Amino acid sequence: MLLGLGISSFGVYNIHQQTNITEGGVIGMILLLNHWTGISPSILSPVLDILCYGFAFQFLGGNFIKVSIVSTLSLAGFFKLWEQFPPILPNLTNYPLAAALIGGMFVGIGVGLVVRQGGSSGGDDALALAISKSTRCRIARAYLATDITVLLFSLSYIPMNRIAYSLVTVTVSSFLIDFVQNVSRKGKRDAVKEIQEEACELYEDILESEEY
Repeated sequence: MLLGLGISSFGVYNIHQQTNITEGGVIGMILLLNHWTGISPSILSPVLDILCYGFAFQFLGGNFIKVSIVSTLSLAGFFKLWEQFPPILPNLTNYPLAAALIGGMFVGIGVGLVVRQGGSSGGDDALALAISKSTRCRIARAYLATDITVLLFSLSYIPMNRIAYSLVTVTVSSFLIDFVQNVSRKGKRDAVKEIQEEACELYEDILESEEY
């Protein structure tokens, strides 16, 4: 779970915040409120999570919420850790599609690992799982529903063309979360390794390009 939290928060800090390509759910709301209020994600994260946990409690039970609260505090700690350093990855603002794909992979793989272990990386995971359980729809659809709602609010500070790329990243992350959660353990390790290798190859191509 800690590995998944570290991966997802690293992607949000180094890619999403630097390129104005947002995520959906609580992560998107954190970026939205951070932009308009300047409040640190390490503060916004637990506040928004608690609100979502309150809604999801009746569907997911107390044990899930207890584990998720630990995850929420750990996620806030990771955000605080990354904020102590300048962005490690090069700024991909001029390569929005690459940023959307790679950022979606970070979030999808990271959150998928957390959900796979029976917890959540934030209130949006609890919210999506509660929606999925109550409506009996696949979790990918529940994530997309909440993500698209947040993206509509994000139009208040992100241009339409950037929102289009944000839609790419939330689609990638939603289906990767669903895939990582449901694939067999052996298959999950192989799939995550393959996805990471593809992401690294894409990133290396960007860094080696003359235009960059």
